[in-house]
Amino acid sequence: MSYYSSTILSDTTFEAALETVTAELAKEGFGVISEIDVSGTLKKKIDVDFKKYTILGACNPGYAHHALQTEDKIGVFLPCNVVVIEQSSGQIEVAAVDPVASMVTADNAELTEMSHEVQKKLQRVIQAL
Repeated sequence: MSYYSSTILSDTTFEAALETVTAELAKEGFGVISEIDVSGTLKKKIDVDFKKYTILGACNPGYAHHALQTEDKIGVFLPCNVVVIEQSSGQIEVAAVDPVASMVTADNAELTEMSHEVQKKLQRVIQAL
């Protein structure tokens, strides 16, 4: 089982890809509650140059609330991360976590069912790009 789904974007910039991904997430009810500039952080903390790489913490409030009511420690798997990466070819890759793979360890039937719904939403985001 893969732990993510992804797509390659061409003819776009990294910055434009971030905007497009955020807009597509919103169409599926997700907001971006955190944005981590991995390349900037690595440069600042350990003086390493790294390709453009941003982690977007995507959250669908309704699903998150329900999941937290079902299992209060499930927050260790939240939010759903989506990464935007500028590959060496100049193409932009976008990958989203597979929530089904994440939730399998929770061993909770209600969460498993919900993770399939969230998986479909994230796959639609990837396909829309």
